[in-house]
Amino acid sequence: MSELKLIKTYKNELQKYSLEQLSYKSEETVWSIGQMYDHLILVAHEYLDNMEKCSKLYDEQPLGKTEFGLHLFKIGGFPPIKIKLPAELNAPPNNSDSKDDLNSRMDQVILRLSQWESKVDNINPKYKVEHGGFGWLNAREWYDLVGMHFRHHLRQKAELEQRLVK
Repeated sequence: MSELKLIKTYKNELQKYSLEQLSYKSEETVWSIGQMYDHLILVAHEYLDNMEKCSKLYDEQPLGKTEFGLHLFKIGGFPPIKIKLPAELNAPPNNSDSKDDLNSRMDQVILRLSQWESKVDNINPKYKVEHGGFGWLNAREWYDLVGMHFRHHLRQKAELEQRLVK
């Protein structure tokens, strides 16, 4: 499934949740569905910002990916594990957005991906921006990482849906 189709599916599925379901937390340390959406949107924009930075560079970067970054792109996605970020990078996502807010924010991600879909492969693959865990990534890799990240959270989404009080 393409990045755009996957993200549009996430957006369409927002309609099935009530506001209470979006903000419901089964445990203090477990995110709500709304928090997961907030996280996905923020990270997508971060990745797309870095893709755009690559498009504005003029110096080629000879450095490559970390071992984990190489593995990630070799398998085409995140491994099926829960990834715990360091505390300084792990602030709890926003849990107060309305369904309309999340829909609008998802539309912005979809718009940005759509605008770059036909242009990303024209960016010099040696123009790179560093990712803290994966190493130096080019514009295509940053673009692809958006879809990988959304796919990675499908399992979490299913788990959160199972915890919802109907």
